[in-house]
Amino acid sequence: MSALKIEKGSSKHSAYDLRNPNQEVIETHTLAVVVDNEAGVLARVIGLFSGRGYNIESLTVAEVDHTGHRSRITVVTTGTPEVIEQIKAQLGRMVPVHAVHDLTIEGPSVERELALLKVAGTGDKRVEALRLADIFRANAVDSTLESFIFSIAGSPEKIDAFTDLMRPLGLVEIARTGVAALTRGSE
Repeated sequence: MSALKIEKGSSKHSAYDLRNPNQEVIETHTLAVVVDNEAGVLARVIGLFSGRGYNIESLTVAEVDHTGHRSRITVVTTGTPEVIEQIKAQLGRMVPVHAVHDLTIEGPSVERELALLKVAGTGDKRVEALRLADIFRANAVDSTLESFIFSIAGSPEKIDAFTDLMRPLGLVEIARTGVAALTRGSE
């Protein structure tokens, strides 16, 4: 038999009603937006977010169809379910937008990100950084006597975990690409 642990400051509602009715549910969604690859389109899409106060957690964009001159913008955003629906509807009404896909609700998807981490250290910290990099399958792409630059690809959660472990070992700087995502399956 398992016990429900109630932490300090938590709600004393039923375990079956985990949402507090007084708080709005904030969700994270990954949106894939196919647009014309022309000047100013990215600024218009981003302007929609900033003009309405919507948050962008991650943003990537690249041309995906050279002959059709189309680009794919992948945006990770947060908001209430109503806000997410509003974002999708407003994106869909924009003229250069051909398709808006919510990868979070369209079924299983694969998300990957690339990061570069500069870690400075000597002695045991240097050895530990190399050991952890091996466990996380990160590659040392640059090395000096005082530092490493590691390259790591994977889910955002994997990169977060690796970053958290590198902090006490001398993390100096990090650069992340943002999320690239595709739905699984043949469609």
